[in-house]
Amino acid sequence: MNMYSELKKQHQNEVNKFPFIFAFSNKQLAEGMAKLGLKEDETKKLISIGNGGFIRKTDKEAFNEMFNRHEEELKNAIDEDSTGESFIYQMFDYELNNHEYCITYEIDDTLDALGLTIDEINNNDKLLHGLRKAIGNQKSCF
Repeated sequence: MNMYSELKKQHQNEVNKFPFIFAFSNKQLAEGMAKLGLKEDETKKLISIGNGGFIRKTDKEAFNEMFNRHEEELKNAIDEDSTGESFIYQMFDYELNNHEYCITYEIDDTLDALGLTIDEINNNDKLLHGLRKAIGNQKSCF
């Protein structure tokens, strides 16, 4: 079982259940607002989350708390891996694959996805060990 993958699935399920909409036209906005229980003239009750996404202003705190908790759960899982051999390795392996390391041989997208910097990794033995192990286990895409 990949602990990192399971945590990502758990977080994605929670995000999917959160009441938000995406709208790129007035029609989509009206339809989305109805799904949120708002009338077309209640646009002041919405707040943008960027990229065409909107939530109710009343849900802003819950939205922020959810993402802060997700970040904290990831941090705790990393902290609990004392060697870099389990969760940390699985995390890097998953994201390296997800960002096509086997083609690009670049880790920037992987680090961005994890909110980590190269300095953080170089200053943390278990992160460095997990990353090196994951890179070493990458298989050719061809």
